[in-house]
This record gives sequence, C-alpha cells and structure tokens, in this order.
Amino acid sequence: MAADTIITTATATATSARDPVRLTRYSHGAGCGCKLSPQVLEVILAGSSGAHGLFPGLWVGNASRDDAAVHALDDERAVVSTTDFFMPIVDDPYDFGRIAATNAISDIYAMGADPLMAIAILGWPVNMLPAEVARTVVDGGRAACAAAGIALAGGHSIDAPEPFFGLAVTGVVEKRHLKRNDTATAGCRLYLTKPLGIGILTTAEKQSRLRPQDAGLARDLMCTLNRPGSRFGRLAGVQAMTDVTGFGLLGHLLEMAEGSGLTAVLDAAAVPRLAGIGHYLDQGCVPGGTQRNFDSYGAKVSPLSAAQKHLLCDPQTSGGLLVAVAPDGEREFLAVAAQQGLALDPIGHLTARQALAVVLR
Repeated sequence: MAADTIITTATATATSARDPVRLTRYSHGAGCGCKLSPQVLEVILAGSSGAHGLFPGLWVGNASRDDAAVHALDDERAVVSTTDFFMPIVDDPYDFGRIAATNAISDIYAMGADPLMAIAILGWPVNMLPAEVARTVVDGGRAACAAAGIALAGGHSIDAPEPFFGLAVTGVVEKRHLKRNDTATAGCRLYLTKPLGIGILTTAEKQSRLRPQDAGLARDLMCTLNRPGSRFGRLAGVQAMTDVTGFGLLGHLLEMAEGSGLTAVLDAAAVPRLAGIGHYLDQGCVPGGTQRNFDSYGAKVSPLSAAQKHLLCDPQTSGGLLVAVAPDGEREFLAVAAQQGLALDPIGHLTARQALAVVLR
C-alpha cells in the first residue's frame, strides 16, 4: 500500500471482503522485535528502581528487569502483575491475537505463578483496517486466555496509526514458589524450554521466503503456553527463571547472570533451534532487532561468529523459559519437565563471576 494512500473504514471493509488482510503490512515492527533495545531501556529506567523503599510490600519491582511485578497480599501470598503488547508478527488476525496473548501470559508463568485474569490492550488504525478484523484479533486473544484457564475480563482500546494488541495479566503466587531472574547460584545448570529462531522464521515469512514445509512452525511455537513455569515454581531446585523474548537468549541470560553476580557458560552447539534456521540465515533473513540487541550487550559476551550472533541475539516472541537448576534438584526438574511433555538437555551452567557475564564454549 502506498504511503500516501488514505483508506476509509468503508473502503477497508470492502477491501477485506475481497482480499485477506496482511497485518504485517501495517506496522514497522513485529512482535517482541518491537521492544526498545536494552541500551535505550537503561536510559529510560535510570534512577527509577527505588520503589522498594517506599513500598515494602513490593516483593519484585523493576530493579532487576524481571518479568512481572509482585506485591504481597499477606506474609505468604502475592499478586503478580504484568503487561505486554506489540505490533503484528503474523498476517492472520486470529493468530496475531493468540500469539500476543500467549506471550503476555508467559510473564506470569515465568515467575512461577498462576494466571488469574487478563485485560486486553488494543490499538487500531480505524481508517485503514475494519473493526471486524480487530474483533478477530481479540477473539484470538480470548482463545489463548481460555487455553490458560482465565477470563479476558475487559480492556482498553485507542485509535492508533499502527495496529497493536496485548494483555495486562494478573496472577497469584505463594512466596515459597516465587521465582526471579536474579537468584541463581553458582553450579546451576541452564535449560531452555523452546527452540530459538522465531524471529528468523517470521522475518522469512514477511519477506515471502518461507518454505512450504516450514509454514506454521513459528506460529505453533508462539501459541504454546509456558504453563510448565507454574509447575517449576514449586520446585526448590529451580533457583531462577525468566522467559526469553525480545532481547534474545543472550540478553535474558545476561540479565540472569549479572543479576545473580555470576558468569554464564553457554554451550552454543547445545542450544535448541527451529528446523531450517541455517537455510534462512544464508538467505539473509535476520530481524533488525538482532543487531540492536548485540549492540546493547555484545561487549559483555565472549566473541561470537556471525551465525552465533544471528541465532543467540534473535528476538523471540513468546519464546521459552530459561531455567537455572541446582545440581541436587536436577533429577526432579527433568522428571517434572517430562511430565509436562518437555524433553530437555542442559545448554550451559553458571559459575563464579569472571570478566565477562556470558562466555561461549
């Protein structure tokens, strides 16, 4: 669509009746790749982490850049609150809603908590895209909430120049089950519950380079709930946990290692990845967020090959859980993971702090 074309709501409705809407044409970014870079976020949040002193009931704020805020209800229980929204990462409106909602709910699971309810956040270019398409997006979000066993209880919408959708999600957690991203200990093994490459495959799709045999791979992964996180929260051997999203595996691993005062040793060859990633990297299907991520934290990581950078810094949307497990809890963790349908292998470990926060082997 030409930049100077103006489409009225009536025209947009008529057009959608003839041709399927390609939502990614209406946004400059996609999914968690829309996130501000870690470098920019540091500037915005500088000096804003002092809420704990003012509000002693705030167990988790933004000091550690954790996945959600946690506030005490009493001495043993807390409410968990998060929000996440982004612009379309796929063309199909229903799938976009499912992916955005699944991604937002993931933050609750990453804290070891259980979701309670969600509120929708919708921005819509009403003069360019028909309201019926927005309704389909919300229907997809409602379906993801239903799969998580929670209600999509309301929401807020605005007229916006580009479409975006997400949720504000509320959950609950017992204090003894709460998991953070900065409480790992030396010796912990590292596990990742979903393969990397979502940003690469969705970029290939946007560039019309996705092979037929790979259609739906990234979508299905992004629509898979991180529900095992609430079960991992009950395991004493799980020392720290976070979900891997827009900053890529290296960015979120860096937050875990630095927050815990440790260095992560990553076995790059052991990191799971989606099928066909090498083919798409050869085709140049690399999201813009990959380089932004590397520019933000590359100096804190041991040298990377181009292929390693493109995989490990790839922005994930609704990515997997990164879990740090103490050696004496590893057997129980793997047994519970298997019960949840996950066959996991370690991708590295945490050790005493070295000069760099993440070292590849």
